Amino acid sequence: MTRRIDSHCHYWALQRGDYGWLTPAAHLAPIYRDFGAAEMRPLAEVAGIARRILVQAAPTEAETQFLLDQGRDDRAVAGVVGWVDLSSAESVASLERFASNPLFKGVRPMLQDLDDIDWIATRPRPEAIAALKRLRLRFDALVMPQHLEALRRFVEMTPGLPVVIDHAAKPAFTAPANDSRHAMWKLGMAQLSAYPHLCCKLSGLLTELPKELRTTPAAAAKALRPTVDSLLTWFTPDRLIWGSDWPVLTLAAPFAFWDEVTDRLLDGLGEPERAAILGGTAARFYGIEEGRA
Repeated sequence: MTRRIDSHCHYWALQRGDYGWLTPAAHLAPIYRDFGAAEMRPLAEVAGIARRILVQAAPTEAETQFLLDQGRDDRAVAGVVGWVDLSSAESVASLERFASNPLFKGVRPMLQDLDDIDWIATRPRPEAIAALKRLRLRFDALVMPQHLEALRRFVEMTPGLPVVIDHAAKPAFTAPANDSRHAMWKLGMAQLSAYPHLCCKLSGLLTELPKELRTTPAAAAKALRPTVDSLLTWFTPDRLIWGSDWPVLTLAAPFAFWDEVTDRLLDGLGEPERAAILGGTAARFYGIEEGRA
């Protein structure tokens, strides 16, 4: 049986200085410090998580190298999703250099932070996309509902490139019922689910949920149930990938809280379906071999 995998967590060291979004502002103060293997290891052990994927948190190649270096020292790291500017003339050389390290699994442009919501459909160089395919890399899409139409066009233009939607495209849980992002999310995710090479991460949802709806794991699971049921219908367990989004997760709840919410949300599934979401799909998508951890 495939061991459990956390498909989405972050390590960072503030002195590196390239985390532009991470400031000591009040709402980010709890995570404005270093996070790494020493803190992640006991949390993963309690949850029975054998391996993890480190995902970029800064739009620099220097941070990608930092994460690869972390993976060299942390045997539980099964892969790194880094950052390369796919619109740059140097992108192919950067991808080739990083891909020489077997831990390098793919790239994640920080699309949610870009002013141009159509960036992904218009700006990447064709030779960079060709290199992603040639090097057998993957694409993590950090998007919100307003980016889903551009992402659909990108996916349509790049058949064969494995794509995963991070954090289920961050549904607008706090928005009023008439907010257009609700319809964008439903239509966009339903359309994207029709592409068989596209997966979706079951991650990052607690931090989008209003505080009053996550007072307990039972309350959070109840609030998330309609969203997760839709994702299960659209993508099926074979294309859903669990992740913690630690330590960003801790802005909303402890690691164990999200783990219990996950158990509740997957309670009605059979063991093969649970195993797929909790590790099997991630292992297949990221090309993770047994024996690393």
